[in-house]
Amino acid sequence: MNDLSLLARRLRTLAPSCGPVRLIAVDGHAGSGKSTFAARLAAALGDAPVLHLDDVATHDSFFTWVDRLREQVLVPLERGECARYAPYDWTARDFGAPRDLEPAPVVLIEGVGAGRRALRPYLARLLWMDLPAARSWERGRRRDGPALSEFWDGWTAAEAEHFSADPSRSHADTLVRQLPVGYELLEGPGTAAGTNHSVTDRERVAPSY
Repeated sequence: MNDLSLLARRLRTLAPSCGPVRLIAVDGHAGSGKSTFAARLAAALGDAPVLHLDDVATHDSFFTWVDRLREQVLVPLERGECARYAPYDWTARDFGAPRDLEPAPVVLIEGVGAGRRALRPYLARLLWMDLPAARSWERGRRRDGPALSEFWDGWTAAEAEHFSADPSRSHADTLVRQLPVGYELLEGPGTAAGTNHSVTDRERVAPSY
């Protein structure tokens, strides 16, 4: 198997979870590879829409964006309507021009906190990028360079506090582990509660380049 097509097919068979939409969360620590994985999965789904939580969070609200997300995105999707949200510009420190998010059969939501308690009732599946916090943050800091060192100090403290109060991994249906080439998909802790899981116990997939 040389792509994520099998996972994509299984996600398409899930029951809708937010109106007509199968909302799939990709959560994990900052720097764990969520955006890259979500982009590859979206491509395997035929260019499924992706909502990046970096567009929802702000400097003043790393994790207090739930009400805005619900009002601008979740409620419209539940009605089968096009959602419309204003993405945050981290450089200008202001919201940009509104973007549309269509109620496609499958929509991905990726970012730290995508599997949080307030969002789980809307999710058809929760995928967790299974890389420990320390290694994820090291990757993120290396990617962003020393200029953002102070930002990362504040972010990691806020992220640790968030996951301590509202963990996602323990509710994940699928754990996604990055391999030297591709990914390994494992049944997540959330399946112990009887969740209808989407992958076999151990399934190796290579990235779709």
